[in-house]
Amino acid sequence: MKVLVTGGSGFIGTRLVSNLLEEGHEVVIFDKAESKCFPELVYLGDVRDLSALSEACKGVDVIYNLAAEHADNVSPCSLYYDVNCMGAENVTKAAKENEVKSIVFTSSVAVYGLDKDNPSEETKPEPFNEYGKTKLEAENILCAWAAESVENSLTIVRPSVVFGEGNRGNVYNLINQIVSGSFLMVGAGNNFKSMSYVKNVAKFLMGRIESPQGVNIYNYADKPDLSSKEIVGAVYEETGIKGKPFHLPYTIGLIGGLSFDLLAKLTGRKFSVSSIRIKKFCANTTVNSQKAMESGFSPEYTIEAGLKRMVREDFPRKSRS
Repeated sequence: MKVLVTGGSGFIGTRLVSNLLEEGHEVVIFDKAESKCFPELVYLGDVRDLSALSEACKGVDVIYNLAAEHADNVSPCSLYYDVNCMGAENVTKAAKENEVKSIVFTSSVAVYGLDKDNPSEETKPEPFNEYGKTKLEAENILCAWAAESVENSLTIVRPSVVFGEGNRGNVYNLINQIVSGSFLMVGAGNNFKSMSYVKNVAKFLMGRIESPQGVNIYNYADKPDLSSKEIVGAVYEETGIKGKPFHLPYTIGLIGGLSFDLLAKLTGRKFSVSSIRIKKFCANTTVNSQKAMESGFSPEYTIEAGLKRMVREDFPRKSRS
């Protein structure tokens, strides 16, 4: 098959492209950034540019839509809507212009909101931030496209927080704080987190290349879930750091996060600590991924193995290996 991957130069996209190539598919990367691994496959463009996107879709059988604004501190907030929502709209238009009948979209468990009781695909979405709201709106745009023809196939994958080697998101910031000695455990750490190792996610996405017609929705998270203190403990074990982290009450930690929010607003700088990150770290963010795990997919790596691989790759001087 000929496959277009928007955001194919990114963290998940690079692994997905590698898997698709290994399976013998022809791949086109549509991204505003060059690919360090597959520069020859890149069609430079932005999902907000319908003309360029439609041109890149010529002869394509499947579109993987991974392009997104996803950081916690994107500024201005309108970028979430421009990229995530307008991008989804343009993907559907490009698909119709080129008679593409299959789209795979990476959404997020952020559509459910915080402190939900292990939400399944049937749980009513209640996003709490702009990222989650725009991911849900993008889903609705794509579902409207799917409903236009019985031949259309839409697969929506909602991963929990994705981590792995080379990522510079929240899990990296957590590990970096631990190895630098600046980490403070906000709260007791008894809240549980659903997490997804990037190589497992990429393999699962590749397996959706031939999906049934209609709308197919999957939560994705590697199981079992770990508590925040178990995640921190796995990093401590891999690095060989002795002792235990200092615990800070949640209320004080949240005040600190709000202080950094104000400082970021006043200075225009971005900090690794924010109120949203404090809230997310201390919340139960588990998700039911039974449907994905019963689809015939078997993850190659556990969460602990993924964390240790990330420490070894990104923090080699701190790894015990």
